[in-house]
Amino acid sequence: MDRKVNRRNFLQKLTGGSIVAMSLPILKTSVFASSKKADLPLILCSRGEQWGKKVNQPGWKILSQGGNILDAVEKSANVTELDPEDSSVGYGGTPNENGVVELDASIMYGPTHNCGSVASLRNIKTPSSVARLVMERTDHMMLVGQGALKFALMHGFKKENLLTEKARISWLKWKENLSERDDYFPPKHGNYKPTERKTGTINVLSINSDGDIAGITTTSGLSYKIPGRVGDSPIIGAGLYVDNNVGAAGATGRGEEVIRTCGSFYVVEKMSQGLSPQKACEAACKKIIDVNGGIENIKKSGLNDKFVAVNKKGEVGCASIRGSKKSPPQLSYMNRTGFHVYDGTVLIEN
Repeated sequence: MDRKVNRRNFLQKLTGGSIVAMSLPILKTSVFASSKKADLPLILCSRGEQWGKKVNQPGWKILSQGGNILDAVEKSANVTELDPEDSSVGYGGTPNENGVVELDASIMYGPTHNCGSVASLRNIKTPSSVARLVMERTDHMMLVGQGALKFALMHGFKKENLLTEKARISWLKWKENLSERDDYFPPKHGNYKPTERKTGTINVLSINSDGDIAGITTTSGLSYKIPGRVGDSPIIGAGLYVDNNVGAAGATGRGEEVIRTCGSFYVVEKMSQGLSPQKACEAACKKIIDVNGGIENIKKSGLNDKFVAVNKKGEVGCASIRGSKKSPPQLSYMNRTGFHVYDGTVLIEN
């Protein structure tokens, strides 16, 4: 049987009813609360209350009306991609060292184990939507750079400037403060300060009423990176992994560490061995600590990664390598019981 014909029929077509706005209560849970099986469907993102409400709502509207789970995760991921106030994803994301925004994204669909991704994509605001088309309209799994851009334009996406004024000023400040010995300096000469390399990403994971699972990870990557650098977000098994029989996981933070530990796959594999999503996320963080030679080396390097996960039963988990117990890593999710903010754990307290 022809492989391409098979792949065109991988995804089941689902129909949804009309979408209505729903008023949902805000609930707060933590890893220390008693575990309770969540009502499905469920949609989750790797942010707390402020972004969680905005991101989860579009996907929840689709899921709660029996709509397509891929539509749900895509529309939720698009929220941050299209919002210029988010400096780590899509439009308004931080640029590379040359002042150019390059985006990475991936998508995975549990029932078929199929996936698609794009990397180093320029001039397109919604890379997760392009990644979905790579999955559904090609027999490839990843397109990069100019090839990804041409593919997006071929499918009707608009070529746009992704560098906002806010991001441009941030990049310029970084460039001017990069060294005391180059020819750039800030408006007030001598105001040299060490610069911070920011990371930022968002994961959107979901389970529908039938128990099928899907996920998206999308990012503008490490700020001021070398042009062409690709992080973990578009790499299946690193920044995202979905197993329809087990659950899903996503990663944010320093992508190089997630790549070399196959972070999201590791979380899902640990869940398949019986660990809760919470314990599985903690195990992935511990693995990165161990790979880097232990806690003291992590403290010196300053690197950080965070994992979020959900299992087949709708239980969630969240952990980061570094942070504060007073301000723990969070995820948020919506299900039939309302909008929830979930406090995760920190392995190394700042």
